[in-house]
Amino acid sequence: MRIDLHTHSTASDGTDTPAELVRNAADAGLDVVALTDHDTVRGHGEALAALPAGLTLVTGAELSCRLDGVGVHMLAYLFDPEESEFARERELVRDDRTPRARTMVGKLRGLGVDVTWEQVARIAGDGSVGRPHIATALVELGVVRTVSDAFTPDWLADGGRAYAEKHELDPFEAVRLVKAAGGVTVLAHPAAVKRGRCVSESALADLAGAGLDGIEVDHMDHDTDTRARLRGLAAELGLLTTGSSDYHGSRKTCRLGEFTTDPEIYGEITRRATGAFPVPGAGGRER
Repeated sequence: MRIDLHTHSTASDGTDTPAELVRNAADAGLDVVALTDHDTVRGHGEALAALPAGLTLVTGAELSCRLDGVGVHMLAYLFDPEESEFARERELVRDDRTPRARTMVGKLRGLGVDVTWEQVARIAGDGSVGRPHIATALVELGVVRTVSDAFTPDWLADGGRAYAEKHELDPFEAVRLVKAAGGVTVLAHPAAVKRGRCVSESALADLAGAGLDGIEVDHMDHDTDTRARLRGLAAELGLLTTGSSDYHGSRKTCRLGEFTTDPEIYGEITRRATGAFPVPGAGGRER
């Protein structure tokens, strides 16, 4: 089985629609794909309606969190999307994205960059607006060469010149909320140093003690030594280890299935979940 547990669609900051994403996942030879848009489940319905035969969809989300000033992304899988407390918190985070993005556009203009809110809104479309959309605008304007190049202290990285804060969950609260909704939690790319400061190993240990299920080890932002270190740490802490592409369509260079999750780990994730269950494709109705 080929299992990719971290992808994004146009419901947040990917470039594939949810329907396109599941079809592309099947074409890439995946057996299982998780749709984990930022702080939203809005793409799940379209993905389910278009799900090809032979592909199983894991519903999820990537939650924006912050711990001691460090940005943390928490992957949540197979939770009940209707659970009221968790749904309310996702809405608070999502609603704060637009004023935050407007603030960042204002900061960029103050730095002499001729970016406009209309340009960013056009790029975001119906998606939940975020930094990758602003980064894409910087690429369009020739300010940076790639989206990744915008995530530096000069521009959009945490604490960067054009950075602005938004409402974010405490990761311990995120674990509690996801668990209460019957879901499973995996910390995304915990050692992606190119993105900025990372959570400490002691914080990872504390999160494990609070119920965190796993960490994403095999990821494009982790080199070989980092993966080995994280795998050893996960073994010490009793955490599951996953592998994922973090696919964003054409917005990033990663490919669907570039990194995958061991079928035994996937089986354990599905065993622990009680809020929702993986959905096998029946051929897809949307074209």
